[in-house]
Amino acid sequence: MSNERIPYKIYLEENELPKQWYNVRADMKKKPAPLLNPATGKPCTLEDLSHVFCEELAKQELDDTTPYIDIPQEIQDFYKMFRPSPLVRAYFLEKKLGTPAKIYYKFEGNNTSGSHKLNSAIAQAYYAKKQGLKGVTTETGAGQWGTALSMACSYFDLDCNVYMVKVSYEQKPFRREVMRTYGANVTPSPSNTTEVGRKILAEFPDTNGSLGCAISEAVEAATTKEGYRYVLGSVLSQVLLHQTIIGLEAKAAMDKYGIKPDTIIGCAGGGSNLGGLIAPFMGEKLRGEADYRFIAVEPASCPSLTRGTYAYDFCDTGKICPLQKMYTLGSGFMPSPNHAGGLRYHGMSAILSELYDQGLMEARSVEQTSVFEAAEMFARVEGILPAPESSHAIRAAIDEALKCKETGEEKTILFGLTGTGYFDMYAYGAFNDGKMSDYIPTDEEIAKSIANLPKIEG
Repeated sequence: MSNERIPYKIYLEENELPKQWYNVRADMKKKPAPLLNPATGKPCTLEDLSHVFCEELAKQELDDTTPYIDIPQEIQDFYKMFRPSPLVRAYFLEKKLGTPAKIYYKFEGNNTSGSHKLNSAIAQAYYAKKQGLKGVTTETGAGQWGTALSMACSYFDLDCNVYMVKVSYEQKPFRREVMRTYGANVTPSPSNTTEVGRKILAEFPDTNGSLGCAISEAVEAATTKEGYRYVLGSVLSQVLLHQTIIGLEAKAAMDKYGIKPDTIIGCAGGGSNLGGLIAPFMGEKLRGEADYRFIAVEPASCPSLTRGTYAYDFCDTGKICPLQKMYTLGSGFMPSPNHAGGLRYHGMSAILSELYDQGLMEARSVEQTSVFEAAEMFARVEGILPAPESSHAIRAAIDEALKCKETGEEKTILFGLTGTGYFDMYAYGAFNDGKMSDYIPTDEEIAKSIANLPKIEG
Protein backbone atom coordinates (compact mmCIF):
# COMPACT_ATOMS: atom_id res chain seq x y z
CA MET A 1 0.00 0.00 0.00
CA SER A 2 1.40 3.43 -0.91
CA ASN A 3 2.63 5.82 1.76
CA GLU A 4 0.13 8.45 0.62
CA ARG A 5 -2.80 6.33 1.79
CA ILE A 6 -1.49 6.08 5.34
CA PRO A 7 -2.43 9.17 7.39
CA TYR A 8 -0.10 10.90 9.81
CA LYS A 9 -2.32 9.75 12.68
CA ILE A 10 -4.46 6.64 12.68
CA TYR A 11 -7.34 6.66 15.15
CA LEU A 12 -9.76 3.89 15.99
CA GLU A 13 -13.42 4.73 16.59
CA GLU A 14 -14.67 4.51 20.18
CA ASN A 15 -16.71 1.45 19.27
CA GLU A 16 -13.46 -0.23 18.15
CA LEU A 17 -11.90 0.02 21.61
CA PRO A 18 -10.78 -3.40 22.90
CA LYS A 19 -13.37 -4.99 25.18
CA GLN A 20 -10.89 -7.47 26.67
CA TRP A 21 -7.30 -7.46 27.89
CA TYR A 22 -4.97 -10.11 26.46
CA ASN A 23 -3.08 -12.42 28.82
CA VAL A 24 0.08 -13.42 26.91
CA ARG A 25 0.94 -16.02 29.56
CA ALA A 26 -1.87 -18.20 28.19
CA ASP A 27 0.13 -18.69 24.98
CA MET A 28 3.50 -19.23 26.67
CA LYS A 29 4.43 -22.92 26.68
CA LYS A 30 6.90 -22.27 29.46
CA LYS A 31 5.19 -19.98 31.97
CA PRO A 32 6.89 -17.40 34.18
CA ALA A 33 7.96 -18.90 37.51
CA PRO A 34 5.44 -18.40 40.35
CA LEU A 35 5.73 -15.70 42.98
CA LEU A 36 7.06 -17.12 46.25
CA ASN A 37 5.95 -16.34 49.77
CA PRO A 38 9.10 -14.96 51.47
CA ALA A 39 8.12 -16.57 54.79
CA THR A 40 7.55 -20.10 53.47
CA GLY A 41 9.47 -20.15 50.18
CA LYS A 42 6.42 -21.74 48.57
CA PRO A 43 4.33 -20.39 45.65
CA CYS A 44 2.01 -17.59 46.72
CA THR A 45 -1.65 -18.52 47.11
CA LEU A 46 -4.65 -16.28 46.48
CA GLU A 47 -4.92 -15.83 50.25
CA ASP A 48 -1.25 -14.76 50.46
CA LEU A 49 -1.62 -12.13 47.74
CA SER A 50 -5.02 -10.90 48.92
CA HIS A 51 -3.42 -9.58 52.12
CA VAL A 52 -1.43 -7.15 49.94
CA PHE A 53 -3.47 -6.68 46.74
CA CYS A 54 -7.16 -6.36 45.93
CA GLU A 55 -8.64 -9.84 45.61
CA GLU A 56 -9.61 -9.53 41.92
CA LEU A 57 -6.12 -8.23 41.08
CA ALA A 58 -4.58 -11.14 43.00
CA LYS A 59 -6.67 -13.51 40.86
CA GLN A 60 -5.39 -11.82 37.70
CA GLU A 61 -1.83 -12.12 39.00
CA LEU A 62 -2.17 -15.88 39.42
CA ASP A 63 -4.09 -16.58 36.20
CA ASP A 64 -1.70 -17.77 33.50
CA THR A 65 -4.21 -19.78 31.44
CA THR A 66 -7.12 -17.46 30.53
CA PRO A 67 -6.20 -15.75 27.22
CA TYR A 68 -8.72 -12.90 27.34
CA ILE A 69 -10.17 -11.13 30.36
CA ASP A 70 -13.19 -8.84 30.04
CA ILE A 71 -12.66 -5.13 30.72
CA PRO A 72 -15.49 -4.00 33.06
CA GLN A 73 -17.86 -1.49 31.48
CA GLU A 74 -16.99 1.25 33.99
CA ILE A 75 -13.32 0.99 33.02
CA GLN A 76 -14.24 1.00 29.31
CA ASP A 77 -16.22 4.20 29.90
CA PHE A 78 -13.28 5.86 31.68
CA TYR A 79 -10.92 4.80 28.89
CA LYS A 80 -13.00 6.84 26.44
CA MET A 81 -11.73 10.05 28.09
CA PHE A 82 -8.32 9.47 26.51
CA ARG A 83 -8.59 6.37 24.35
CA PRO A 84 -8.24 5.26 21.65
CA SER A 85 -4.79 6.83 21.55
CA PRO A 86 -3.25 7.66 18.18
CA LEU A 87 -0.88 5.53 16.17
CA VAL A 88 1.40 8.05 14.47
CA ARG A 89 3.46 7.66 11.31
CA ALA A 90 6.68 9.56 12.02
CA TYR A 91 7.00 11.04 8.54
CA PHE A 92 9.02 14.02 9.75
CA LEU A 93 11.48 11.88 11.72
CA GLU A 94 11.90 9.62 8.68
CA LYS A 95 12.67 12.67 6.53
CA LYS A 96 15.14 14.03 9.09
CA LEU A 97 16.99 10.71 9.17
CA GLY A 98 16.86 10.20 5.41
CA THR A 99 15.88 6.59 6.00
CA PRO A 100 13.82 4.24 3.84
CA ALA A 101 12.44 2.75 7.08
CA LYS A 102 8.82 3.37 7.97
CA ILE A 103 8.53 4.49 11.60
CA TYR A 104 5.35 4.38 13.69
CA TYR A 105 4.79 5.22 17.34
CA LYS A 106 1.87 4.60 19.67
CA PHE A 107 1.41 7.80 21.67
CA GLU A 108 0.18 7.32 25.24
CA GLY A 109 0.73 10.86 26.55
CA ASN A 110 -2.64 12.39 25.68
CA ASN A 111 -4.00 12.50 29.24
CA THR A 112 -3.23 14.65 32.29
CA SER A 113 -1.03 12.01 33.90
CA GLY A 114 1.12 12.30 30.77
CA SER A 115 1.69 8.59 30.30
CA HIS A 116 0.38 5.07 29.74
CA LYS A 117 0.14 4.48 33.48
CA LEU A 118 -3.51 5.53 33.61
CA ASN A 119 -4.47 2.36 31.72
CA SER A 120 -3.72 0.24 34.79
CA ALA A 121 -4.34 2.86 37.48
CA ILE A 122 -8.03 3.11 36.65
CA ALA A 123 -8.35 -0.67 36.61
CA GLN A 124 -6.68 -1.09 40.00
CA ALA A 125 -8.70 1.75 41.55
CA TYR A 126 -11.90 0.21 40.15
CA TYR A 127 -11.23 -3.16 41.78
CA ALA A 128 -10.32 -1.46 45.08
CA LYS A 129 -13.59 0.46 45.05
CA LYS A 130 -15.55 -2.65 44.09
CA GLN A 131 -14.02 -4.46 47.07
CA GLY A 132 -15.20 -1.68 49.40
CA LEU A 133 -11.74 -0.45 50.41
CA LYS A 134 -11.06 2.99 51.88
CA GLY A 135 -7.93 3.59 49.87
CA VAL A 136 -4.68 2.38 48.39
CA THR A 137 -0.96 2.96 48.81
CA THR A 138 1.73 2.95 46.16
CA GLU A 139 5.21 4.05 45.18
CA THR A 140 6.26 6.27 42.31
CA GLY A 141 9.64 7.01 40.77
CA ALA A 142 9.48 9.59 38.00
CA GLY A 143 5.96 10.42 39.19
CA GLN A 144 3.93 9.21 36.23
CA TRP A 145 2.38 6.29 38.10
CA GLY A 146 1.61 8.36 41.19
CA THR A 147 -0.05 11.00 39.04
CA ALA A 148 -2.13 8.42 37.20
CA LEU A 149 -3.20 6.69 40.41
CA SER A 150 -4.17 9.98 42.06
CA MET A 151 -6.44 10.69 39.08
CA ALA A 152 -8.00 7.24 39.23
CA CYS A 153 -8.54 7.39 42.99
CA SER A 154 -10.11 10.82 42.69
CA TYR A 155 -12.56 9.42 40.13
CA PHE A 156 -13.63 6.64 42.52
CA ASP A 157 -13.35 8.76 45.71
CA LEU A 158 -10.60 6.61 47.22
CA ASP A 159 -7.82 7.73 49.56
CA CYS A 160 -4.45 7.68 47.76
CA ASN A 161 -1.10 7.56 49.57
CA VAL A 162 2.00 7.85 47.41
CA TYR A 163 5.61 7.22 48.46
CA MET A 164 7.73 9.10 45.94
CA VAL A 165 11.44 8.34 45.44
CA LYS A 166 13.22 11.15 47.26
CA VAL A 167 15.35 12.38 44.35
CA SER A 168 12.26 12.64 42.14
CA TYR A 169 10.26 14.29 44.93
CA GLU A 170 12.92 17.02 45.05
CA GLN A 171 13.52 17.31 41.29
CA LYS A 172 9.87 17.21 40.20
CA PRO A 173 7.84 19.50 42.49
CA PHE A 174 5.23 20.12 39.80
CA ARG A 175 4.59 16.42 39.30
CA ARG A 176 4.11 16.22 43.06
CA GLU A 177 1.63 19.10 42.99
CA VAL A 178 -0.46 17.46 40.29
CA MET A 179 -0.83 14.45 42.58
CA ARG A 180 -1.85 16.68 45.47
CA THR A 181 -4.31 18.52 43.23
CA TYR A 182 -6.04 15.20 42.67
CA GLY A 183 -6.12 14.59 46.42
CA ALA A 184 -3.13 12.30 46.98
CA ASN A 185 -0.88 12.39 50.04
CA VAL A 186 2.73 12.38 48.79
CA THR A 187 5.67 11.37 51.01
CA PRO A 188 9.36 11.41 49.98
CA SER A 189 10.90 7.95 50.34
CA PRO A 190 12.63 6.65 52.34
CA SER A 191 10.77 8.36 55.17
CA ASN A 192 10.38 8.20 58.93
CA THR A 193 6.69 7.29 58.61
CA THR A 194 7.30 3.54 58.32
CA GLU A 195 9.44 1.01 60.13
CA VAL A 196 11.17 -0.09 56.93
CA GLY A 197 11.80 3.54 55.95
CA ARG A 198 13.47 4.26 59.27
CA LYS A 199 15.58 1.11 58.89
CA ILE A 200 16.75 2.11 55.39
CA LEU A 201 17.57 5.65 56.57
CA ALA A 202 19.59 4.27 59.46
CA GLU A 203 21.65 2.14 57.08
CA PHE A 204 21.83 4.68 54.23
CA PRO A 205 21.31 8.13 55.81
CA ASP A 206 22.26 10.03 52.64
CA THR A 207 20.30 7.88 50.19
CA ASN A 208 18.34 9.50 47.37
CA GLY A 209 15.93 6.59 47.47
CA SER A 210 14.93 3.95 44.96
CA LEU A 211 11.75 2.31 43.73
CA GLY A 212 12.62 -0.69 45.88
CA CYS A 213 12.65 1.53 48.99
CA ALA A 214 9.37 3.22 48.09
CA ILE A 215 7.68 -0.13 47.38
CA SER A 216 8.67 -1.41 50.83
CA GLU A 217 7.16 1.63 52.53
CA ALA A 218 3.97 1.49 50.50
CA VAL A 219 3.46 -2.23 51.21
CA GLU A 220 4.03 -1.72 54.93
CA ALA A 221 1.58 1.18 54.99
CA ALA A 222 -1.07 -0.87 53.18
CA THR A 223 -0.73 -4.02 55.28
CA THR A 224 -0.78 -2.23 58.63
CA LYS A 225 -3.82 -0.02 57.97
CA GLU A 226 -7.37 -1.38 57.94
CA GLY A 227 -9.24 -1.01 54.65
CA TYR A 228 -6.18 -0.40 52.46
CA ARG A 229 -4.35 -2.41 49.83
CA TYR A 230 -1.16 -1.89 47.86
CA VAL A 231 -1.16 -1.23 44.10
CA LEU A 232 1.86 -1.28 41.77
CA GLY A 233 2.44 0.58 38.51
CA SER A 234 4.64 -1.93 36.69
CA VAL A 235 6.46 -5.29 36.98
CA LEU A 236 3.46 -7.39 38.05
CA SER A 237 1.64 -9.57 35.53
CA GLN A 238 -1.69 -7.93 36.37
CA VAL A 239 -0.26 -4.54 35.32
CA LEU A 240 1.09 -5.88 32.02
CA LEU A 241 -2.37 -7.38 31.44
CA HIS A 242 -4.07 -3.97 31.72
CA GLN A 243 -1.44 -2.35 29.51
CA THR A 244 -2.16 -4.74 26.65
CA ILE A 245 -4.80 -2.25 25.51
CA ILE A 246 -1.82 -0.37 24.01
CA GLY A 247 -0.73 -3.24 21.79
CA LEU A 248 -4.28 -4.32 20.97
CA GLU A 249 -5.11 -0.82 19.74
CA ALA A 250 -1.81 -0.52 17.85
CA LYS A 251 -2.35 -3.83 16.08
CA ALA A 252 -5.96 -2.97 15.19
CA ALA A 253 -4.86 0.40 13.76
CA MET A 254 -2.08 -1.22 11.71
CA ASP A 255 -4.40 -3.94 10.46
CA LYS A 256 -6.70 -1.25 9.04
CA TYR A 257 -3.99 -0.34 6.56
CA GLY A 258 -2.36 -3.73 6.11
CA ILE A 259 0.76 -2.67 8.02
CA LYS A 260 2.94 -5.34 9.63
CA PRO A 261 5.84 -4.15 11.81
CA ASP A 262 9.19 -5.87 11.42
CA THR A 263 10.62 -4.50 14.66
CA ILE A 264 8.77 -3.48 17.83
CA ILE A 265 10.65 -1.40 20.40
CA GLY A 266 9.83 -0.28 23.92
CA CYS A 267 11.65 1.24 26.86
CA ALA A 268 12.03 -1.14 29.79
CA GLY A 269 12.07 -0.31 33.48
CA GLY A 270 9.67 -2.66 35.24
CA GLY A 271 8.18 -3.71 31.91
CA SER A 272 4.57 -2.49 31.86
CA ASN A 273 4.55 -0.41 28.68
CA LEU A 274 6.86 -2.75 26.75
CA GLY A 275 4.84 -5.77 27.79
CA GLY A 276 1.59 -4.04 26.92
CA LEU A 277 2.80 -2.94 23.49
CA ILE A 278 4.29 -6.24 22.36
CA ALA A 279 1.71 -8.62 23.90
CA PRO A 280 -0.63 -9.27 20.93
CA PHE A 281 2.29 -9.42 18.50
CA MET A 282 4.17 -11.76 20.83
CA GLY A 283 1.04 -13.89 21.05
CA GLU A 284 1.13 -14.35 17.27
CA LYS A 285 4.81 -15.28 17.47
CA LEU A 286 4.18 -17.78 20.27
CA ARG A 287 1.34 -19.37 18.31
CA GLY A 288 3.46 -19.56 15.15
CA GLU A 289 1.18 -17.20 13.21
CA ALA A 290 3.73 -14.45 12.48
CA ASP A 291 7.25 -13.39 13.35
CA TYR A 292 8.49 -10.12 14.78
CA ARG A 293 11.67 -8.75 16.27
CA PHE A 294 11.23 -7.28 19.77
CA ILE A 295 13.75 -4.94 21.41
CA ALA A 296 13.70 -3.90 25.07
CA VAL A 297 15.69 -0.71 25.72
CA GLU A 298 16.96 0.04 29.22
CA PRO A 299 19.30 2.62 30.78
CA ALA A 300 22.97 1.77 31.02
CA SER A 301 22.89 2.96 34.63
CA CYS A 302 20.21 0.42 35.63
CA PRO A 303 20.70 -2.51 33.20
CA SER A 304 18.67 -5.37 34.69
CA LEU A 305 18.19 -7.36 31.46
CA THR A 306 21.57 -6.79 29.86
CA ARG A 307 23.74 -7.16 32.97
CA GLY A 308 21.45 -8.64 35.60
CA THR A 309 21.03 -12.21 36.82
CA TYR A 310 17.96 -14.36 36.16
CA ALA A 311 17.03 -15.50 39.65
CA TYR A 312 14.49 -15.17 42.42
CA ASP A 313 14.77 -11.84 44.17
CA PHE A 314 12.74 -9.56 46.38
CA CYS A 315 10.65 -7.00 44.53
CA ASP A 316 11.54 -4.39 47.16
CA THR A 317 14.55 -3.17 49.14
CA GLY A 318 12.94 -3.90 52.51
CA LYS A 319 12.47 -7.56 51.55
CA ILE A 320 8.83 -7.78 52.61
CA CYS A 321 7.23 -8.36 49.17
CA PRO A 322 6.87 -11.73 47.45
CA LEU A 323 9.90 -13.15 45.67
CA GLN A 324 9.81 -13.07 41.88
CA LYS A 325 12.04 -14.84 39.39
CA MET A 326 13.30 -12.10 37.12
CA TYR A 327 16.35 -10.49 35.64
CA THR A 328 17.63 -8.43 38.55
CA LEU A 329 20.50 -6.30 39.76
CA GLY A 330 19.65 -7.15 43.36
CA SER A 331 16.93 -5.56 45.49
CA GLY A 332 19.52 -3.38 47.23
CA PHE A 333 20.78 -1.85 43.98
CA MET A 334 20.59 1.95 44.08
CA PRO A 335 20.76 3.75 40.71
CA SER A 336 23.10 6.73 40.59
CA PRO A 337 21.37 10.00 41.60
CA ASN A 338 22.66 11.64 38.41
CA HIS A 339 20.52 9.20 36.41
CA ALA A 340 17.59 11.35 35.22
CA GLY A 341 16.06 9.10 32.60
CA GLY A 342 13.62 7.11 34.73
CA LEU A 343 13.42 3.31 34.45
CA ARG A 344 15.11 2.99 37.83
CA TYR A 345 13.75 -0.38 38.98
CA HIS A 346 16.27 -3.07 39.96
CA GLY A 347 14.39 -5.92 38.27
CA MET A 348 12.17 -6.75 35.32
CA SER A 349 8.70 -8.19 34.82
CA ALA A 350 8.56 -11.98 35.24
CA ILE A 351 6.79 -12.28 31.89
CA LEU A 352 9.39 -10.27 29.99
CA SER A 353 12.23 -11.94 31.87
CA GLU A 354 11.00 -15.36 30.80
CA LEU A 355 10.46 -14.27 27.19
CA TYR A 356 13.95 -12.78 27.13
CA ASP A 357 15.46 -15.90 28.67
CA GLN A 358 13.80 -17.98 25.96
CA GLY A 359 15.41 -15.81 23.28
CA LEU A 360 12.08 -14.42 22.05
CA MET A 361 13.12 -10.83 22.76
CA GLU A 362 16.32 -8.79 22.52
CA ALA A 363 17.61 -6.20 24.98
CA ARG A 364 20.07 -3.33 24.79
CA SER A 365 21.18 -0.60 27.18
CA VAL A 366 21.78 3.02 26.21
CA GLU A 367 23.52 5.92 27.95
CA GLN A 368 21.40 8.84 29.05
CA THR A 369 23.18 11.60 27.11
CA SER A 370 22.50 9.61 23.95
CA VAL A 371 18.88 9.20 25.06
CA PHE A 372 18.42 12.95 25.49
CA GLU A 373 20.05 13.64 22.12
CA ALA A 374 17.39 11.42 20.56
CA ALA A 375 14.67 13.10 22.63
CA GLU A 376 15.61 16.56 21.38
CA MET A 377 15.82 15.44 17.76
CA PHE A 378 12.38 13.86 18.06
CA ALA A 379 10.87 16.91 19.77
CA ARG A 380 12.15 19.23 17.07
CA VAL A 381 10.69 17.28 14.16
CA GLU A 382 7.64 15.49 15.59
CA GLY A 383 6.37 18.29 17.84
CA ILE A 384 6.09 16.25 21.07
CA LEU A 385 8.41 16.68 24.04
CA PRO A 386 8.94 13.02 25.01
CA ALA A 387 9.37 11.63 28.49
CA PRO A 388 12.96 10.54 29.22
CA GLU A 389 11.72 6.97 29.66
CA SER A 390 10.09 6.96 26.21
CA SER A 391 13.23 8.45 24.73
CA HIS A 392 15.12 5.20 25.32
CA ALA A 393 12.78 3.63 22.74
CA ILE A 394 13.21 6.67 20.45
CA ARG A 395 17.00 6.21 20.64
CA ALA A 396 16.76 2.58 19.54
CA ALA A 397 14.19 3.36 16.83
CA ILE A 398 16.49 6.02 15.37
CA ASP A 399 19.43 3.63 15.48
CA GLU A 400 17.43 0.92 13.70
CA ALA A 401 16.22 3.41 11.09
CA LEU A 402 19.80 4.55 10.44
CA LYS A 403 20.82 0.91 9.88
CA CYS A 404 18.11 0.76 7.21
CA LYS A 405 19.64 3.88 5.67
CA GLU A 406 22.91 2.00 5.35
CA THR A 407 21.39 -1.19 3.98
CA GLY A 408 18.56 0.33 1.95
CA GLU A 409 16.00 -1.92 3.67
CA GLU A 410 12.46 -0.54 3.98
CA LYS A 411 11.71 -2.08 7.35
CA THR A 412 8.68 -1.05 9.38
CA ILE A 413 9.48 -0.01 12.95
CA LEU A 414 6.94 0.44 15.74
CA PHE A 415 7.85 1.93 19.10
CA GLY A 416 6.00 2.99 22.21
CA LEU A 417 5.94 6.70 23.08
CA THR A 418 4.84 6.20 26.67
CA GLY A 419 4.32 9.82 27.58
CA THR A 420 5.34 13.45 27.63
CA GLY A 421 8.34 15.08 29.34
CA TYR A 422 6.84 18.35 30.56
CA PHE A 423 7.61 17.51 34.20
CA ASP A 424 11.15 16.45 33.34
CA MET A 425 12.63 19.87 32.64
CA TYR A 426 15.22 19.50 35.40
CA ALA A 427 16.72 16.67 33.36
CA TYR A 428 16.35 18.49 30.05
CA GLY A 429 18.01 21.51 31.65
CA ALA A 430 20.97 19.44 32.83
CA PHE A 431 21.37 18.08 29.31
CA ASN A 432 21.08 21.48 27.63
CA ASP A 433 23.59 22.98 30.08
CA GLY A 434 26.09 20.22 29.40
CA LYS A 435 25.90 19.04 33.02
CA MET A 436 24.43 15.62 32.34
CA SER A 437 26.86 12.74 32.65
CA ASP A 438 26.71 9.04 31.92
CA TYR A 439 27.14 6.78 34.90
CA ILE A 440 27.57 3.08 34.25
CA PRO A 441 27.82 0.78 37.27
CA THR A 442 30.96 -1.32 37.48
CA ASP A 443 30.95 -5.09 37.38
CA GLU A 444 32.08 -5.01 41.01
CA GLU A 445 29.12 -2.86 42.08
CA ILE A 446 26.64 -5.16 40.38
CA ALA A 447 28.35 -8.29 41.71
CA LYS A 448 28.20 -6.89 45.24
CA SER A 449 24.46 -6.34 44.93
CA ILE A 450 23.85 -9.72 43.25
CA ALA A 451 25.76 -11.45 46.06
CA ASN A 452 22.86 -10.60 48.39
CA LEU A 453 20.22 -12.42 46.34
CA PRO A 454 18.14 -14.88 48.39
CA LYS A 455 19.39 -18.46 48.14
CA ILE A 456 16.55 -20.16 46.31
CA GLU A 457 16.74 -22.91 43.72
CA GLY A 458 14.86 -22.39 40.44
